[in-house]
Amino acid sequence: MADAAPVEAIQVYWRPGCPYCSSLLRRLRSSGLPLDERNIWKDGEHAAFVRRHADGNETVPTVAIGDTVLVNPSARTVVGLAEQAGLVATEQPGGRRLRRRR
Repeated sequence: MADAAPVEAIQVYWRPGCPYCSSLLRRLRSSGLPLDERNIWKDGEHAAFVRRHADGNETVPTVAIGDTVLVNPSARTVVGLAEQAGLVATEQPGGRRLRRRR
């Protein structure tokens, strides 16, 4: 069995005007983890990906970390999964890292 490809970034599917997307993106940006922000209104493939994982709906934010896909997750959940996947946060000026509750 082949090893899974390493995860390079958190893929965040979002759309303009979505307050949940704005909130999640703001918190993830401050975490310093690498992000790949994907606007579902600008790319039909991104919208189709979200529909496949959200029961045919364009529910955002939707997040993919490797093979794991989460619909409307909390920032803490995303950070925890990203750290488990081996993603490393870079220090952000004035930012602070989110930590999972244990």
